[in-house]
Amino acid sequence: MEKVHFGSREVSSVIGLPVDTLDWPTVLGRLEGWAARRESRYVCICNVHSIVTGRQDPSFAAVIRQADMVTADGAPVAWLMRRTGVLGQQRINGPDLMWNYCAQAALRDESIYLYGGQQDTLDELQKVLLRHFPTLKIAGAYSPPYRKLTDEEDAAIVEDINASGAGTVWVSLGCPKQERWMADHVGRINATMIGVGAAFDYHAGTIQRAPMWMQRYGLEWFNRLCDEPRRLWKRYLITNTLFIFYAGRQLMNRRPSPASSET
Repeated sequence: MEKVHFGSREVSSVIGLPVDTLDWPTVLGRLEGWAARRESRYVCICNVHSIVTGRQDPSFAAVIRQADMVTADGAPVAWLMRRTGVLGQQRINGPDLMWNYCAQAALRDESIYLYGGQQDTLDELQKVLLRHFPTLKIAGAYSPPYRKLTDEEDAAIVEDINASGAGTVWVSLGCPKQERWMADHVGRINATMIGVGAAFDYHAGTIQRAPMWMQRYGLEWFNRLCDEPRRLWKRYLITNTLFIFYAGRQLMNRRPSPASSET
């Protein structure tokens, strides 16, 4: 079994990166507690692309290792964890986590903040969320420019988030930009940041999510590839191939190895 303790957390090594061994109630409960105390933390939701990126880029690996929680987004990630001893490991993906958390936050009268996405996507996302969860408090929403923010602009958005009273900030900038942004702002933003990738687009309806049968069989990546082949073919060809290679090597060399010491 390749579970190890990573501070107070129990994690599993996934091709050298630590991923928390979690179920849905634990994830939601942990976020609720952090949000209630407005703790400055960040959560990485890792699929094959982000794990392989971390495996190849030491600076990005450090961002994942320093996160307060890392969940198994991609079905292959959860599958490898189960194969290496984490029985029953569930897939904790960004779109479902955001949706389930918003449903609970609405019942608790808890505020959230939305950061990322294009302005029209953000506008539609807020309509969708409020249509499903009328009592949800959306304390603020910001669509950042594609360029790097100036120091003044960055300070202003940090001030706006902190003044909003939001307990969680849902970040949709894409990997690895969103993870780096969260790591750069931990200790400055008084809320828990969760990087959810394309969740804003899925919930707003600007990108069609894969059918449930594809989600169950770990084929969401194929659905996205079909939607955006020119942009995504190289990413999936390279990262999926590398993940298969690294996962195969990990399974063949099964032995206890602290996730924090592998590269």
